[in-house]
Amino acid sequence: MNVQEIEKLEKSIESMTQLARTCGLDFYPMRYEICPADIIYTFGAYGMPTRFSHWSFGKIFHRLRLEYDFGLSRIYELVINSNPCYAFLLEGNTLLQNQTVCAHVLAHCDFFKNNAMFAHTPRDMVERMSISAERIRQYELQYGRGTVESLLDAGLALQEHVDASVSGRRYRREWREQKDRERRGLYSEDRPSKKRSDYDDLWAIGDELQIESTFVEEQSTRFPLPQKDIMLFLIEHSPVLKLWQRDVLSILRDEMLYFWPQMETKIMNEGWATYWHLRIMREMDLLPEDSIEFAKMHAGVVLPSRTTINPYYVGLAIWEDIEKRWSKRQTPSSTASEGLGSAGREKMFEVREMENDISFLRNYLTKELMEQLDLYLYQKVGNEYRVVETDYEQVRNALCASRLNGGIPVILVEDGDYQRNGELFLRHAYEGVELDLKQLEKTLPYLYQLWGRTCHLATVVEGREVIFSCDGKRTQRKFV
Repeated sequence: MNVQEIEKLEKSIESMTQLARTCGLDFYPMRYEICPADIIYTFGAYGMPTRFSHWSFGKIFHRLRLEYDFGLSRIYELVINSNPCYAFLLEGNTLLQNQTVCAHVLAHCDFFKNNAMFAHTPRDMVERMSISAERIRQYELQYGRGTVESLLDAGLALQEHVDASVSGRRYRREWREQKDRERRGLYSEDRPSKKRSDYDDLWAIGDELQIESTFVEEQSTRFPLPQKDIMLFLIEHSPVLKLWQRDVLSILRDEMLYFWPQMETKIMNEGWATYWHLRIMREMDLLPEDSIEFAKMHAGVVLPSRTTINPYYVGLAIWEDIEKRWSKRQTPSSTASEGLGSAGREKMFEVREMENDISFLRNYLTKELMEQLDLYLYQKVGNEYRVVETDYEQVRNALCASRLNGGIPVILVEDGDYQRNGELFLRHAYEGVELDLKQLEKTLPYLYQLWGRTCHLATVVEGREVIFSCDGKRTQRKFV
């Protein structure tokens, strides 16, 4: 974008912000930054602009950038759930594209601020991740990059197995308080400023080892089983992790909990932002050629897919259907006094505040709308894929099931002292969808690394219960 286009964009942002507030959107102060493609795709790979370094992020970056270079996909913007809210715009976008993006992120920020799923997310996560990244860098200097990277490999393999529910947040708060107490005990300001001896460093190491040896024992009765939060269970109960390793895992867990609401509200959030960028851009004074370009861009965003769910397409359709149906219920008197459609908009803001993807689909994806969207279930039969189900309730149930737990399999810790020798036993909460066995066999060694003893996982394969066991050298399976 040249200087003139940037000046026009700034004026457009002022107009769109005022229009959005007039429509009832309530968002944090916005901060916009125009970035070259390398920066945007780096942020996209890392998930945040200030996150710690890991080889897997570089792998994601090269895949995303390759797709961009070949014109296969494009990241138009990135928006951060924070206060103020940061939006990063792609330098290669046209003026109209960045105008549309700005209207889109205004609605995203409104959703972040007002949806109940995001109520407990920290709004200063950019700064927190920067501090966490510095802590991890210090651990790399102290213990070696290879040692820290190995720990991050294991933590990232398991980081999605957290508990973002109310009970999970309570345990997270208790864990933080306990961790603070342990740190104060180790580095208490009440200690005499005078040295005990010339071997003070050894005394400090001895104190840390004492905390390590009693850590699991003190925490052993605090967690009821079965327990969904595998990450927190490992942090509190692993017999082999040192204090700094628990700290690194707690960083990964906190970051996962920050990202979790976005996984639970993908369809709602993208549909909400698409609905509002469409309304806001319609109110802008666009030239005829710009209107045509915007129509093409919007059509590409909501283009339905034959093989997957496009959250922009499905989400937008449900929001528009909510507005339409509740506007019809509006009484003549309220229509005259409040304006046509106000009841529909009021219902939309109510839904935006309280729901997640599962309840959104369950409560507002009607039979008529599903037929209009032509949603169905398909699977591979022989050598080809075929439509196997078009019944409304079956399709809706399957769609809701795919959004359960953010699309992550639910795995529970059942026993931390299996067979009375400290082995770890987990069970997959099987509900008709099997685990990816290749992924399972690759992940179990990481679990062993963090637990230090043989780990078992029970699941169902082809209708039979199977227990996978890893002793650190090999992974075996046994049919029950």
